[in-house]
Amino acid sequence: MKILLLHQYFLDDGEPGGLRFNQFVKYWEEQGHEITVVAGNVNYSTGKKQRQYKGKFISKQKKSEQTTVYRTYVSEAYNSSFAGRLWAYMSFTVSSFVACLLKVPRHDVLIVTSPPLFVGITGILISWFKRVPMVFEVRDLWPESAIDTGVLKNKFLIRAAYIVEKWSYRFAKKINVLTPAFQDKLVREKGVPNEKIIFVPNGADLDVFQPGETDNWVREKYGLNGKFVVSYFGAHGVANHLISLIHAAEACKDLQDVIFLLVGDGMEKEMLQKVAQEKGLRNILFVAPQPKSVMPDFCRASDVCTAVLQKNDTFKTVYPNKVFDYMSCAKPILIGIDGVARELVEKSHSGYFFDPESPMEFRQKLLLLYKDRAHAKQLGEKGYDFVKNNFSRKSLAFEYERELLQVTKKNSTETAYFRL
Repeated sequence: MKILLLHQYFLDDGEPGGLRFNQFVKYWEEQGHEITVVAGNVNYSTGKKQRQYKGKFISKQKKSEQTTVYRTYVSEAYNSSFAGRLWAYMSFTVSSFVACLLKVPRHDVLIVTSPPLFVGITGILISWFKRVPMVFEVRDLWPESAIDTGVLKNKFLIRAAYIVEKWSYRFAKKINVLTPAFQDKLVREKGVPNEKIIFVPNGADLDVFQPGETDNWVREKYGLNGKFVVSYFGAHGVANHLISLIHAAEACKDLQDVIFLLVGDGMEKEMLQKVAQEKGLRNILFVAPQPKSVMPDFCRASDVCTAVLQKNDTFKTVYPNKVFDYMSCAKPILIGIDGVARELVEKSHSGYFFDPESPMEFRQKLLLLYKDRAHAKQLGEKGYDFVKNNFSRKSLAFEYERELLQVTKKNSTETAYFRL
C-alpha cells in the first residue's frame, strides 16, 4: 500500500514535539508499505526553521527505502502572534498543495491530520485531483478550541473555518477521531454518519518512553539533585494555560525542595517567565525545547508530571499525548484537564485531578504525593501497566493500517466516488 500523509507538524530528526505519526510511519515501514510525508519546514514547538530549509519552497528527503518526506514552506511568523500563526497555516496550505500536485505521484490512500484545520483544503483538492481516498484525522476540535480559548475571534475566519471543517468531513472516506468524545460530538452535533468514523487514539511510545532511574544526567545538569521535581513538557501557548502552574508554584514556595520544571516553548513563554520573575519565584525552572530523544530522560528525572489546559468544555474531549508519555515512564500525574483526560488518569489510577483555577487544590493534591513517595510510585506503576495493556502505539499502528487497507479496498470498487 502507498500511503500519502499530509501533516504540518511531522517531526524532523532531533526535533521536539509529538512522535505519533513518526512512530506510525516506522511501524508501517516494517509492514512493507511505502510512505510519502508532506510536512511543514517550521517546528511547531520552537517556531523555527532548520538551516537547510531556509530559502527553499520545497525540500525532498529520502528517509529510507520506503519513506520520502517533502518539507514545504511555512512562515516563520508562527509563534509571533495569532496573525503570524494564521499566515503560517495558510502558507502551508498553499505550499503543501503545490508539493502534492507537482512532486508526489498518486498513492492508494491520503491521510490528512488536523489541526491546522485549513490543511483540509489541500486534502480535498488533492483527493479530487489525484483520485485518491482521503482519511481525515481530528486531533483537536477546530475551530471550537480556537474560538473557546479566544484565539480565533474574527467572524469571517470563524465562518470560513466551519466551511472547511464541513467539507473536509464530507469529502473524507473515513474520519479518525482520537477520543470517544470527538466521535460523540461529530455524530451528535455535526451530523457525521457514525459508520464514517474510526477510532485510533493517541497512545504510548513504549519503545521510546520507558521507566528508568530518576537520578540521571538531567538532574545533574540542571541542579535538581535532592529536589522533588514537578514537570510539564510541551507547548507554552494560550490553550495550555501554564499561568496556572505559575500560581501553583507560588502556592508551593514554602516547600523548599519542590521545583517546577517547564520544558518547551510557545508564544506565552516570555510572559510566563516575566510573571515568575515579578513574583520572585525561585522554584520554577524554564528549559528550552529538547530533542525527542532526550525527553524520556527528562520524564524519568521527574517525581510528578502534570498537564493542564484552559478550563472550557472543548478541552473536555481531548487526550493530551504527554499524559501517555508520563504513564510510559511510570510517573504519577496531576491532571488539570476535566473530561476524558481526567477519566483516563482516574480509570488507570495513575494520579489525581485538580482544578486549574485553584492553586491551593494543586498544592493539596501534590502533598499527597510529596508526603507519601511509596504511594506516588504505586500510582506511576499502575499508569504504566494501564498504557502497556491498552494504548501501545505499535498495536494502534496496526489497527490504523487495517482501517487504511479497508479504505483502499472499498475505494477500488466505487466508480462513482468523485461525483458531487
